[in-house]
Formats: sequence, structure tokens, C-alpha cells
Amino acid sequence: MIKETTELKIFFDRPKTFEMQNIKPLKGLTGLYFIFNDKTKIQYPFKKSRLLYIGMSEKKTNSMASRLTGHFEGKSKNLGLVNYRKTEQLFFTYINFEMLRKFWNHRIEDLESYFILDFVEKYGVYPICNNKSGYDILDKKLNANFIIDWQYFE
Repeated sequence: MIKETTELKIFFDRPKTFEMQNIKPLKGLTGLYFIFNDKTKIQYPFKKSRLLYIGMSEKKTNSMASRLTGHFEGKSKNLGLVNYRKTEQLFFTYINFEMLRKFWNHRIEDLESYFILDFVEKYGVYPICNNKSGYDILDKKLNANFIIDWQYFE
């Protein structure tokens, strides 16, 4: 029996400035977050994008607020994000994992990899500040086909 895939378009919310007042309300939320800059477009192999980093929070105790705070304060040791923040205003947007539960029955780590690998397919390489690569999830039977609005970051 072939399972029908569901096509779901992913649009990103209005950008928030990468500041503590915008990060704190995400306490307790799990999901994916996307950090990008305002003006500088990174020349990736296939096309340009302002996206710098795709990250995730898998537990409420290590929520998106906690992870973004780590990046904001430099505790995550992501020198790329720290240095981009020194030179220009950064922004972020996020996807609450609960909103995708009925379309995604895998772990959030797999969702992050799905997004990273989709970015690689469209842009030719991982986002510039992602130090780790997404592991290959393409052999899993996915019951979702996300159409991701990467133009949001262009």
C-alpha cells in the first residue's frame, strides 16, 4: 500500500529582532528557529540568501528561548553568529513544533535535518553558521512534503 504524501506550504512569521525582549516569550516552546541578517546576502553556490543558521529545540526544558539566548549571549560558542551580530542587526523567526505535529510523525531532530537538507538542495550548501550537518533522513518514509518558502530570506 502506498501512503499518500501531504503537501504543506511552510511560510515564515514576521521577523523579530534578535534581542532578549523577543526571545523571552519563547520559553517552554519547542521547534525550529532561523537566524538571519538584515541586508547582507550570503553568496551560496546556487543563489544568495540572508539565512545564517537553522536551529532547533527538542525539549521544553531547553526551549527555543534557552537556545536563542545561548546564541545571543555567545554561550553556544557559534562564532559565526557572534561575529555577524557584532557587524549588523540580526533577526529570527521560528516554527512551533506543535503546529506541525499532525503533518510530521518523526522526531524534531529529523525535522531540522529535513529543513537543512532542503536548504542544501536549493542553495548548494549548509547555512553558513550551521557547524554540523543534517544527517541523512531521506531513506525514511516521510508522510509530509513541505514546500518551504526560502524566498523569505532572499
